[in-house]
This record gives sequence, structure tokens and C-alpha cells, in this order.
Amino acid sequence: MVRPDPRGRLPAPASKESSLTLERGLALLQAVADAESEAPSISELASAIGASRAAVYRLLVPLQSRGLVRREGSKVRLGLGVLRLASNVLPQLRLAAQPALRTLAETVGATAHLTVADGSEAQAVAVVEPSWTAYHVAYRVGSRHPVHRGAAGKAIGLSPEGRQWVHSTGELQPGAFGVAAPVRGVPGLRASVGVVALEKLDGDVVGPQVVRAAQEVADALR
Repeated sequence: MVRPDPRGRLPAPASKESSLTLERGLALLQAVADAESEAPSISELASAIGASRAAVYRLLVPLQSRGLVRREGSKVRLGLGVLRLASNVLPQLRLAAQPALRTLAETVGATAHLTVADGSEAQAVAVVEPSWTAYHVAYRVGSRHPVHRGAAGKAIGLSPEGRQWVHSTGELQPGAFGVAAPVRGVPGLRASVGVVALEKLDGDVVGPQVVRAAQEVADALR
């Protein structure tokens, strides 16, 4: 039998308490990650997530045990466990994107890619080349360029209310043509799906195909 506390209130169900604890723990981890320079203090973290200092100390225990944060006196920094988690992100992105990129590359006859924003740069994290063309662009996984250049980078910054896809000509490589669309609806991910070719692409035809592939990648990641 569940008994009320001295004030007559019934305890919250365990599942709800666990959910609130998880939510606060994630908020705490985010607050540590959002600190731009100086490591935040316990008091600053308590203020950031709307909790008491005692609650912050309790929430830090499981995060520390998993190496996600580390304490330096009253200061808290991200731990190396975050890097271990991050190292598994790109392989999962590649795996999820492969089917859509393969279909896109074979349909258009051009090299297809998934590009992710990393600060002010755009990085190709998955590339699929068409199997039937006589020649095509060789695009290396890990290639980086300014996020404001090339179709892949520009697509990442497209407004949801604006254009669905963007094209570029010779911005990253002379004679290369690109068409790309943003991957939307995946929290925390700024990315695009696109194709690059050595001959001009018909945007009216290729644009919708790229948009569809970007949506398929988003669906695979959700």
C-alpha cells in the first residue's frame, strides 16, 4: 500500500521520477558542454538547470562514473567518455545514410555524399560513387571545406521556409557541379545530402531527387 507523506502527498511513480532524473542529468551534461571557455562551477550548473547544489552533486555521480564529466574542485568539465561516444557517431551516420546515398548515386550517375557541419567547416562523412559511369568525381571521406562554400555547405544553412535545395559550380573544384539539400528534422544534426559531377546537372530534375534522399537519411536517423 502506498502511503502519503506527512503533508498528505503521494510519492510520484518510479517511472516518472526516473524520467525526471534522466532529464535533469541530460540538462546538466548539456550545461557543462555549453560552457564556452571557463569550466562551470557547481553553483553555476545548479542555476543553469534550476536545481539545488545538492541535486547537482547527486546527478554528477553517474556521469562521473561513466567518464562523461570530471570534477576539478568545484569546477566541472567534460570527460573523455564523451569522446568515446562521439567516435561512434560517424560510423552510425554512414551506416544509416548508405542506402539512400547508393540509390541517389546510381539514379543520378554522380557521386553522392552526406556532409555534416563541424563549426565553421563542412565535412564529408559518407560518400558513395556510382557503379555504372565511365568517370565520376572522387570525393574523399573526411574532406573539409568552409561551410559557406559549395552546394553541400550552403544547403546546411538553408532556411526551412526557403529553397529546398541549392546548386554550385566550381566553388570547391574547377569544373565540378554540385546539388545538395539539407537533412532536416534530426535534433542536433546540421547536415546535407548532395551529388557532385564533372558535367552540369539539371537542377530541376536532380534537385527533387536530392531532397528525397535527404529525407530518407533523416528518416533513417530518427
